[in-house]
Amino acid sequence: MAELYSTLGVAKTADAAAIKKAYRKLAKQYHPDKNADNAKAMERFKAISAAYDILSDDKKRAAYDRGEIDSDGNPKMPPGYDFGGGARSRPGSADPSGFEFRGDASDLFSELFGAATGRRGGSPFGGGGGFRQPPPQKGSDVAYRLRVPFADAALAKTQRLTLASGKTIDLPIPKGADEGQKLRLAGQGEQGTGGPGDAIVTLLFGTDARFVREGADIRLDLPVPLETAVLGGKLRVPTLEGEVMLSIAPATSSGKVMRLKGKGWTAKDGSRGDLLAKVLVEVPNDPALADFLRARVTAS
Repeated sequence: MAELYSTLGVAKTADAAAIKKAYRKLAKQYHPDKNADNAKAMERFKAISAAYDILSDDKKRAAYDRGEIDSDGNPKMPPGYDFGGGARSRPGSADPSGFEFRGDASDLFSELFGAATGRRGGSPFGGGGGFRQPPPQKGSDVAYRLRVPFADAALAKTQRLTLASGKTIDLPIPKGADEGQKLRLAGQGEQGTGGPGDAIVTLLFGTDARFVREGADIRLDLPVPLETAVLGGKLRVPTLEGEVMLSIAPATSSGKVMRLKGKGWTAKDGSRGDLLAKVLVEVPNDPALADFLRARVTAS
């Protein structure tokens, strides 16, 4: 009964965490990507995956421990059953009055396993007279959390992701993606007898102290020196792609919003929103300037 546990190198009393840890260690060691020309490693990987498929499932593991299924996950024959004449007493029994069944095998198995386990009429036998094997089970999905820098998310830049298997992939970020959006990578999960599960990647966006997203637009506060606001001039403005020069018109007041078209967040259709820069005029702490302004006000 310890065959599957031996395959993973764990005790029969091992908990789910220990079983998963052992599986990941062995799967990484014998994975086909690392053993392309090693047939023995391939067989070992299949055995490891098959063992984990049963022992990682509470119901399958309990059935295996009780001897109801074998190491392939197939139902075992009830004690004393024989295909020649139905169920009977065990061979070698000295009791001539032992249990003997001469009826239809489907009737017996309907009671033992329930009609739902068989084919028509409740029989678990297939057309060839043997048990139908349950369909192979896919491996478990694996969850990942990918933190994407604010600017990369806005520009839908491809990100590099390292999977639990050690494999590294380049993951395209969808245009118009939102915080918390989940991406499914088919076949990148844990291996199972019916093939691998999927990887489920949750996108987490970083923040940028300069910018705030509003739909497809991005806002920022733009400090403007008093002299530039009064007389006009050129000013460097940060954008997602780097700094650009922005013309400030003379007599620009604080609170004015300047729009840089196409410098915002990437939308689902590939278009870009705008960058909205709010002017914040900086008044220097200069006593001489304050005296000058008071004199001008008094003169007027």
